[in-house]
Amino acid sequence: MDELIREGGCDCRAVRYQVRGRPIIVHCCHCRWCQRETGSAFVLNAVYLAGQVAVTSGAPDVVDTPSASGRGQRIARCPTCRIALWSHYARGGELLWFVRVGTLDDPDALPPDVHIYTASKQPWVALPPGARSFEQFYEVAEVWPAESLERFRQARARATAE
Repeated sequence: MDELIREGGCDCRAVRYQVRGRPIIVHCCHCRWCQRETGSAFVLNAVYLAGQVAVTSGAPDVVDTPSASGRGQRIARCPTCRIALWSHYARGGELLWFVRVGTLDDPDALPPDVHIYTASKQPWVALPPGARSFEQFYEVAEVWPAESLERFRQARARATAE
């Protein structure tokens, strides 16, 4: 894995973090839950493995939040300005960090790899020509790059061995 380091944090700078290397995948989620949680048309999440993310200052509040799956998600928010920094979903647990790309110091560096839940995207949102998109979610094994699948497999094996 390359050692590219990106930094990010909340608006008031009370919580700062670093991500190392490449994300597993970058999602642009158009589901109604993400629309409601962000107050926007979608959310952009870069999916990182737990070992790739480090809080460098401050400590976020983790808020249990309902999700469409019924299994919920845990959203890490700044305790001061309440900006959402990342989420953990039930399916990936603490192993996968869904980092809000907009909280990175350089959010332009991580455009979406896929658009998901486009069945509920706002009608005025036009996806770029050729964009990979799915009306709902997708089969991970069919969409994630082979290198990402292998990194996830190794991380999950390490986590279960501990």
